[in-house]
Amino acid sequence: MLTFKAPFFGMMIWVQALLGAAGLFALATGSAQGADQPRGTPPAASDKPSDKQSPDKQAADKNGPAKPRPDANLPETRQKILDELFTRLAQSKDEEEAKGIAGAIERVWMRSGSDTADLLMGRAVSAIRSKDFNLSIELLDKIVVLDPDWVEAWNKRATSRYFADDYTGAMADIGEVLKREPRHFGALSGMGFILLKSGMERRALEVFRKTLEIYPGLDEIQKQTDQLIPELEGRPI
Repeated sequence: MLTFKAPFFGMMIWVQALLGAAGLFALATGSAQGADQPRGTPPAASDKPSDKQSPDKQAADKNGPAKPRPDANLPETRQKILDELFTRLAQSKDEEEAKGIAGAIERVWMRSGSDTADLLMGRAVSAIRSKDFNLSIELLDKIVVLDPDWVEAWNKRATSRYFADDYTGAMADIGEVLKREPRHFGALSGMGFILLKSGMERRALEVFRKTLEIYPGLDEIQKQTDQLIPELEGRPI
């Protein structure tokens, strides 16, 4: 029997609210090591911030200055890049290729477009690596106020709260992630592991399956799915 720092029924309410807000209620009804995690741990969220990338400069050619390429931090440009990468990720059959594509997606997510937010994120990631979750949460609190539309700020705070055993807080932040980016395989993985730890195996399995539709090569999630399927066979719903 698992013990929880948040009441079980409180967790149930959060799960239903979160899944409904994220457009995943139908899906569920029918991202350091956690010390007490019974079935493995969620894939570690990328904790190495990418360097701030300024808009690419193009050298002038013989006929004059080249036209600048679109700024990768513009929302429409970022969305186009992500759409292309997610399409490639879902179609990838090679594990190493899939990891490379997933890494490219994570690098896009790690760009805020704000030097101040990026600086705070770098400090928060360092705190996560050091397992100083109180500090990382404090820093991420500031980031989500500064830039509430930055998906990865919510995801990193969800990660910090998860490892601080604040599952209700983590689920709330996952909801913010999925409202902004329903394809966030890290946030979905975290949701699945929280459901699993809360004894909601069937819902966890559905979330893991959704995660694998987005990122088929996610090894740890595939292992969890393969383990849950035979365990749940023949159980009454």
